[in-house]
Amino acid sequence: MSYHFLTSGAKYRVTQAFVDFDRRTHPVGEEWTFLRTSFLPYDDGLSIFVTDETGHERQIRMQWRDEEQGPIIERLSDYLTPA
Repeated sequence: MSYHFLTSGAKYRVTQAFVDFDRRTHPVGEEWTFLRTSFLPYDDGLSIFVTDETGHERQIRMQWRDEEQGPIIERLSDYLTPA
């Protein structure tokens, strides 16, 4: 499964810090392995599922609205790079 440029099983590194829907900061240098995404149309919710550096599955929740994480989602390749 892939999403934009993200490929399931591939590792990525945060190159520009961002804050997700839950107000968690993802700092430069954070690395994880992409698993899959899920989209909830009612709330414009995009969940990005990853495994972190310790192997634990995490859900990064985003909201695809201009006043939330929409600008980040639309330019995700500015925030992440293959690790």
